[in-house]
Amino acid sequence: MKDSDSALQLIGLSKQFEDHTAVNSVNLSVPCGSFFGLVGPNGAGKTTLLSMAIGLLRPDQGASKIFGVNVWSNPLQAKTLVGVLPDGMSLPERLTGRELLTYMGLLRGLDTKTVAQRTEDLLDILDFRDDERTLVINYSTGMRKKIGLATALLHSPKLLVLDEPFEAVDPISASTIRTLLQSFVTTGGSVILSSHVMPLVEQLCDHVAVIAKGSVAATGPLDLVCNGKSLEESFISLVGHRPEEGKKLSWLM
Repeated sequence: MKDSDSALQLIGLSKQFEDHTAVNSVNLSVPCGSFFGLVGPNGAGKTTLLSMAIGLLRPDQGASKIFGVNVWSNPLQAKTLVGVLPDGMSLPERLTGRELLTYMGLLRGLDTKTVAQRTEDLLDILDFRDDERTLVINYSTGMRKKIGLATALLHSPKLLVLDEPFEAVDPISASTIRTLLQSFVTTGGSVILSSHVMPLVEQLCDHVAVIAKGSVAATGPLDLVCNGKSLEESFISLVGHRPEEGKKLSWLM
């Protein structure tokens, strides 16, 4: 796939922590305009891979390109193209939701009129009107996810990279986020979504990559990777196994 066809291209990305290889020479291309799911068991290297892809963690080897722009040799240009929601994102906790969006917009270099309008739009669509003056330190985990997504969208990126965006989000808020992300892709944006919830990935995504032990076990259009099975069944066959039939803990009643 050419640079011009890829929203994100990873070329031989590797990362070692002491004697543990977290990511092992990963090559991966995310097509422009795709809703791309990244799945894998705990400890598979998904978060490390995404952190290197977007410029939060320097790789030991390899390169990452966002719409053809090298993340590590041209970080300022690359980061204008991407909005990021990391897992466990740290936020300024003594600001309200409105203040946080205003601060982040100005920090991004947006003019005050644009920041004000986009802040209003995001507070509305993510249902923050009743909580816009609540300090972030008092937000629930789900509210933090939503305000984090708002900061990722604020500068109108072409690519969203979201690490577990639906974790601890209530069903109504999850529906709002799904609709927003689907609209983003429909209007030409690209989304990379990391999640452990297979039905969610299967419902939202048109492409998927399965990561296991720091390597890509399978990648491509969702139908091709699933090959007539559910994503959960394909995932288990690629990276894990089911418990033996009838096996149980003898000491449990």
